[in-house]
Formats: sequence, C-alpha cells, structure tokens
Amino acid sequence: MRILLVEDEPSAAEVLAEGLREQGYAVDVAGDGEDGLYKASLSPYDLIILDVMLPGKDGFEVCRELRASGAPVPILMVTARDALEDCIAGLEHGADDYLTKPCEYRELLARVRALLRRGPTSYFDVIEVGDLRIEVKTHRVTRAGRAIELTAKEYAVLECLARRKDELVTREDFVEHVWDENFDSFSNLIEVYMLRLRRKIDAGQDLKLLRTRRGEGYVLTASPIMAQNA
Repeated sequence: MRILLVEDEPSAAEVLAEGLREQGYAVDVAGDGEDGLYKASLSPYDLIILDVMLPGKDGFEVCRELRASGAPVPILMVTARDALEDCIAGLEHGADDYLTKPCEYRELLARVRALLRRGPTSYFDVIEVGDLRIEVKTHRVTRAGRAIELTAKEYAVLECLARRKDELVTREDFVEHVWDENFDSFSNLIEVYMLRLRRKIDAGQDLKLLRTRRGEGYVLTASPIMAQNA
C-alpha cells in the first residue's frame, strides 16, 4: 500500500514516514499543499495523510481540491487544531477521518489500517488463495495452517498480489503500490522479493501459487490450469 504524507514539519514527517515504512507501507512525503496536490495527481495513492496547517494552501483547501477533481483516495487529516468546528470542517471538505495532535502512533496506525480496509478498492479482513490465508489486520500469513514469517516488505508485496488474486500484477503495479518515488526502475529488487516469497510460500508444495508471466508480471492463484511459464 502506498501512502502520501503531506506534512510541512520535516522532523515530524521523517519520524512518521519511517514508522509507516517499518509497517511495510511505501511512503512519499510532500512539504506543502501545492506539492501534495502535484504528487497526488501523478500517482494512484491508497491513502493520503494530510496536515491542516500547511504553508500556502492549507489542508482544507487541498482536501477540497482533491475531492473536486474526483479523487476517491481515503484522506486522514492530522492537525493540532482540536476544535470541534475544525473537525467538522475537515469532514465536510471530504476527509474520511480526523485525528488531533499530539496523538499516539498506535492510534494513527489503527486509523490508517481502518481507512485502507474500507478504501476505494474492495478491502477484506482475510484473503484466501487456495490454502494460503492472509489476515490483513494482523499481517498473519499461513499456508495449510502453517505460519509463514514475512518481513514487512515481503508482506506488502504479497498483499499487493493477493488483493488482485488470479489477475496479472505488473512491475508498474508494484512500483505504484509497494515502493515509493525513490524506487530505481532498473533495480531487480522486485525479482528478489518474488524469489523470497516463492521460497517461503511454495517450497515443498505440489501446487505453486506464485506464477510468473515472462515479460509481463506475476499472478497469485490457486488455479491448476493457469499456465506458468517460469
């Protein structure tokens, strides 16, 4: 899942972005409202965390412009302004949730996960692909009842595949939803993570779930008739 964080205070943005990345999210950072709008126009983000007190265009105006453009992305507003009127204003401008500073990181993370689950795409608490079970809320993964230990980024790659099970997922899809804007498009990192996932999910299994479409991308499927050419 890829998140845009719009926060003008560099140290706060750095701490929050790093915390989210440790949870497996790809995070891009914008330092003001104009930059936030620009980045939101370039990439299909899964969530925007939007500060209200921004230089130039404030968070309310950014939110209003995003909704006016038809952007369906979930928006979580975070601000030190805790007046009820501000909360109502944020929601009326199109925010999906509103959180006041200072806030516990665990609460913010819970709000992020809740918004992602009910975002514009169909989100589920549990995704099953054959005997592979992915619990989205807890990031617990099992196959045939056996627990599979994944790193945060391995889980993010797997969830991206699982949300589109039986469908082709291209390199571009991974770059848009799993890695941030600093990803080197010439890197073989995606292939490395696919190899790791194969070893953890498919090793020793008669039915291989992770399939490669050479030159196209990857498919996570339990269908025995879906051709695999790698």
